[in-house]
Amino acid sequence: MTVSIRLATEFDAEGVTAVYAPFVADTAFSFEMIPPSTDEMAKRIRATLATHPWLVAETEGAVVGYAYGAAFRTRAAYRWSAEVSVYIAQTFHRLGLGRRLYSALFELLSNQGYRRAYAGITLPNQASVFLHESMDFKTVGTFHEAGYKFGAWHDVGWLQRGLAAESAAPVEIASVDSVCRDARWDDY
Repeated sequence: MTVSIRLATEFDAEGVTAVYAPFVADTAFSFEMIPPSTDEMAKRIRATLATHPWLVAETEGAVVGYAYGAAFRTRAAYRWSAEVSVYIAQTFHRLGLGRRLYSALFELLSNQGYRRAYAGITLPNQASVFLHESMDFKTVGTFHEAGYKFGAWHDVGWLQRGLAAESAAPVEIASVDSVCRDARWDDY
């Protein structure tokens, strides 16, 4: 089985929705209560790609996972930080797709000029914590009882990792298109 990684388009919305819906409907790993529609997911992909990469893992024409970056906060001084997420279809867990998607995503974000990546993980979720720690994330804190879903309060652990070498002054963020033109997707 060959799995390729590429930049998403709005036409991937149906596949992305299929991967994401079980996380919303069956787990507290997403704090959404109702799975988004395909149209809503297409809007999210379009909006994200305006500033951050959204990648899909695909095999035999089907999306089996995805990862994306997003604004960490809206204040201008935060613009060099990104929040990241990765979701893999249940039948493709433990095959290294999360690592491959994140590796590609982090390289693109770094090439854009982002300096830090942050991830929020609903706890407990040992598999996600392990993935993030294996990708050099460090725990920075826990928001206790941050969300209520399925009749229970859930904590959210926050992790961070560096994306680029430390420097005194940041560079302005490059566009997704400019850094993706030269990306070699086969390396992931």
